Amino acid sequence: MRGASRASFIMAREQLTATLEGRADPAVLGEELFAVTHLLDREPAVRRALTDATSPTAARSGLARRLLDGRVSAPTVDLISGMTDTRWSSPRDLADAAEELAVLATAAAAERDGQLDDLEDELFRFGRILGAEPALRTDLEERGLLDTLLAAKVSPAALRLITEAVIYPRGRNLETTLGEYGRLAAAWRERLIAVVRAATELTEDQRTRLAVALSQTYGHDVHLNVVVDPGVVGGISVQIGDEFIDGSVASRLATLRQRLAS
Repeated sequence: MRGASRASFIMAREQLTATLEGRADPAVLGEELFAVTHLLDREPAVRRALTDATSPTAARSGLARRLLDGRVSAPTVDLISGMTDTRWSSPRDLADAAEELAVLATAAAAERDGQLDDLEDELFRFGRILGAEPALRTDLEERGLLDTLLAAKVSPAALRLITEAVIYPRGRNLETTLGEYGRLAAAWRERLIAVVRAATELTEDQRTRLAVALSQTYGHDVHLNVVVDPGVVGGISVQIGDEFIDGSVASRLATLRQRLAS
């Protein structure tokens, strides 16, 4: 989201935080915000009506309340109504914003239950499993199989987000959606995700020292997702967002060969 939509989303996130501070149940809020996302995806005419800048603000928020009253809780009605009071660059952005808020609320539920670290790790690990076993994606379209595979193995928040990603892809592939959900879960606690590749598993002390070093460099807490990659001859490589830090021996050898050849 950019421009007007980005500014509106920032305001909506602030309203979400205030709503949760008012002791609204984050798990319920997340569930209902996903339901609103599904409604907006199904009904393009509703999206357009709720984001029509030529329509009076009171008309847009009144429509939102008429649509949602009695179907979701009052905090969710207030949140969506508040979102229609602001400007959106495109109707689709309103649905995207509702989805992001749903993920953030689910992350807040995990944090309340002391499971936010678990949530981030589980989303990452499940994405890795899908990458290694592409045939599993088709099988997971059956909800019963999803519950059978994961219900006793991941946190409730992770199961909720993985289920959402599988059942409602919204035009994205599953790995992309899980990666975005993981980023949003980290963003709830205002920390970054670093994907670390190393030839062998890092010790707890190595993880701690690396996390501290990266946190000092970027000015944010950093959550490490470690991938054991035998192709990394030695050292490590780290990716944070679009930035790639390559400290592997293989990279240094390749650089040396390039210099010798030039």
